[in-house]
Amino acid sequence: MAPYKITIAYDGTEFCGFQRQIADRTVQGEIESALSRLGWNEHSILSAGRTDSGVHASGQVVSFNLE
Repeated sequence: MAPYKITIAYDGTEFCGFQRQIADRTVQGEIESALSRLGWNEHSILSAGRTDSGVHASGQVVSFNLE
């Protein structure tokens, strides 16, 4: 597996924050869902920070391993 780092920006209006939650749409959940379609099978991505519900971000760093 190779480690990857991405820098993301997003409009948080439609998200219930960054951190994955069971029943709500979150930034982490969307990233992990997209990565799983690429063959990612880890438990969790790592992020350099989190945002609250409705908060926007620019320059947020996320890392993960991927084949």
